[in-house]
Amino acid sequence: MPTPHLPPLAPSRLPLALAGGVALIAFAILIALGTWQLQRLAWKQDLLQKIDTRMHAAPAPLPGEAEWATLDPDAYEYRHVTATGIFDHDREALIFRASGPNDGLSQPGYVVMTPLRLASGAHVIVARGFVPDDRRDPSTRRAGQVAGEVTLTGLLRAPETRNAFTPLDNPAKGLWYTRDPALIAAHFGLERAAPFSIDADPVPLPGGWPKAGVTPVNIPNSHLSYALTWYGLAATLAAFCGFLVWRRRGH
Repeated sequence: MPTPHLPPLAPSRLPLALAGGVALIAFAILIALGTWQLQRLAWKQDLLQKIDTRMHAAPAPLPGEAEWATLDPDAYEYRHVTATGIFDHDREALIFRASGPNDGLSQPGYVVMTPLRLASGAHVIVARGFVPDDRRDPSTRRAGQVAGEVTLTGLLRAPETRNAFTPLDNPAKGLWYTRDPALIAAHFGLERAAPFSIDADPVPLPGGWPKAGVTPVNIPNSHLSYALTWYGLAATLAAFCGFLVWRRRGH
């Protein structure tokens, strides 16, 4: 029995079918992108709620050194803690920042990172605050180099990640661009150092420098606008295709 021969699509219908298939794929991709952004929105809102709760909770004792190796950054980031020790001001690291914290300091400067030696002999790096470029030299802020045992409160912070645009650190010249406590500890020969750092609470220091409170709180959350953009493009595409079909049928 001969195989039935199906007639080919009319030349005028083939481009229309191809365009319809492409439009359908594009529509599905746009809907998927919008849905993904809504999922990201839910994740970001949950994250912001956790950060707000942790930042405003009463400070808890700093985790013990025996726990440091197993701590999960997602579990400890922004937790409010208290720590007691002695600052080693001779080993401070200055992390470059294009502008200061949210207190009107818009000029370039540095975040002062200083090792705090705990009673156990271990160290935790503390971000004591921001100084402008003209306060880079510790001699210009001697009053803020607090001596003796201190007790401070602050937020636990995970190491900063580096991206393709981050300059390389040059510890020999005192040029740092990332807040990585492991790198700072290795440079200063601190063998027992915490894998996290502490952002000191915004408590005024003697002499006014450094200015504590360097934790960024303006975490962007634009996922809803992104979702509406993708859904809007999908709706526009559907409306445009519907218009083309209507015109074709009308003729």
